[in-house]
Amino acid sequence: MNVEKMRRPALLVVVVAVVGLVAAYTLSGSRGTNTGTGATQMSNLPRGMQATRNIDPVAFQKGMRELWTDHMQWTYATVNAFFHNPEAVEAHLNRLLRNQQEIGAAFVPFFGQEAGDQLAALLTVHIQQAVPVLQAAQAGDEAALESALADWYANANEIANLISALNPKVWPRSVMEEIWKVHIDQTTAYSLDLLNGDYEAAIEHFDEAFDHIMGLADILSAGIIEQFPRQFTR
Repeated sequence: MNVEKMRRPALLVVVVAVVGLVAAYTLSGSRGTNTGTGATQMSNLPRGMQATRNIDPVAFQKGMRELWTDHMQWTYATVNAFFHNPEAVEAHLNRLLRNQQEIGAAFVPFFGQEAGDQLAALLTVHIQQAVPVLQAAQAGDEAALESALADWYANANEIANLISALNPKVWPRSVMEEIWKVHIDQTTAYSLDLLNGDYEAAIEHFDEAFDHIMGLADILSAGIIEQFPRQFTR
């Protein structure tokens, strides 16, 4: 990947602060957490996700979309802050990290605490591994960027494989891997746009990424409803 256009002075203080914040969050979990990695309690989820029996499938689908909408909007906000508003990074990153716990918690009533914690942990790493990508892009270090992206894609495969293993019939491994590869591709695209201050392109690429992740949200909610029909109203 050519990063000649991306050359900027690296904000090393911000990078160190972000890495430290992510590490601390990973170790301690978010406020109001359960055991394990600290998947957020059900009461903190969207209303359609809080029930464990007689769940309205439409509300459940909406709740899943809300969780992944948060994933997208807080990622965008955090990346933009990283490049252009360092004082805002911590607040945005805290909210983004909490979202990963919320997504994991949404899986707990169906697949158990361990599976929810594992998903939350991998999604937290997904956020953590964005930091060296942003750092390398900002520094214009092509070799470091390629290395950081390789790690990011590897984590995406782990997420895809975990999700697939929970429901391989509806969520085939190859499909999940492709979905998560595209998610990394698209996140990288709008991140580089933000770095270069090309906000029109960033918005266009974000919209594409958002539509893609809404497709994932719908696949996840549909798969859970199909796998656990007795927990949903008909």
